[in-house]
Amino acid sequence: MRDILKGNDQSEAVAEVIARVRPDILLLLDIDFDFEARALGALNARIAAAGHRFDHAFTKRPNSGMATDLDLDGDGPRGGPGDAQGFGRFAGEGGMAVLSRWPIGEVTDLSGLIWGAQPWAVYPEVEGRPYPSDEAKAVQRLSSVAHWVLPVETPEGRVTLAAFHATPSVFDGPEDRNGRRNHDEIMLWRHWMNGDFGQAPEGRFIILGDANLDPVDGDGIKVAIRGLLGDARLQDPLPRSPGALAEADPEHEGDPALDTVDWPGPDPGNLRVDYVLPSADFRLRGAGVFWPAPGEDGHDLAQRASRHRLVWVDLEF
Repeated sequence: MRDILKGNDQSEAVAEVIARVRPDILLLLDIDFDFEARALGALNARIAAAGHRFDHAFTKRPNSGMATDLDLDGDGPRGGPGDAQGFGRFAGEGGMAVLSRWPIGEVTDLSGLIWGAQPWAVYPEVEGRPYPSDEAKAVQRLSSVAHWVLPVETPEGRVTLAAFHATPSVFDGPEDRNGRRNHDEIMLWRHWMNGDFGQAPEGRFIILGDANLDPVDGDGIKVAIRGLLGDARLQDPLPRSPGALAEADPEHEGDPALDTVDWPGPDPGNLRVDYVLPSADFRLRGAGVFWPAPGEDGHDLAQRASRHRLVWVDLEF
């Protein structure tokens, strides 16, 4: 909030990128949560000043930074950022928010699901025992940040958003705790589409967020994101950008034009980790990533805004 109110370079760049793309509905990731949503309100005001207005907003306390009294990451001490329900140095660090031109209905929050209680989970074990402990397994939530189901009432009818931000699949040990959690955070949406958490989604819906997993390059259990991208209930708009193509990592095997994040190379390098996946009953009008090539208008702006680029999809009922 301090940086937004000061009008620092990143927050101003974020607002300008959003105002240029002019989305009707926007999922924001890595925005710190505060109880009265003042940071979100301040950023929304910056976006409006840049020329694009959202009249509706939703945010809620994320699992990131939600303290526990246990050693959840297996490093021995308690109380560190890895011992929160999702990695975070303070409550609400790196949360999520949705901004919309249209009203947001009653939100279903799946963020409280206990990871080890899911019958399909690939919960980490060492020598046949839950890692790092039975006590940790009993309280550890699946969502590292959040999984929300949000109905939005558009002029053409209701659209349901399935929004999330999964943990990176690295920064762990041979037990692959983060890799397994990332896999299951992505798999949650396939079980949601099956109706495993109540009624299966009715009508048009969109799964969107940072999966922190590329289907080809980088670390992680690829079957999770490949399965989601290949699910017949969804369509992959394959959003491309000239900037990603121009700044490709030559050692990568995936289509570089699809990359959405500009991490230093060669490891991990640029990857496709951010997704907007509409249900199959939408008509796709266009898709892309705001990542102009070097020398093009907006290239430096995108760099100042975030390592992650804004992914957009234009849909028609």
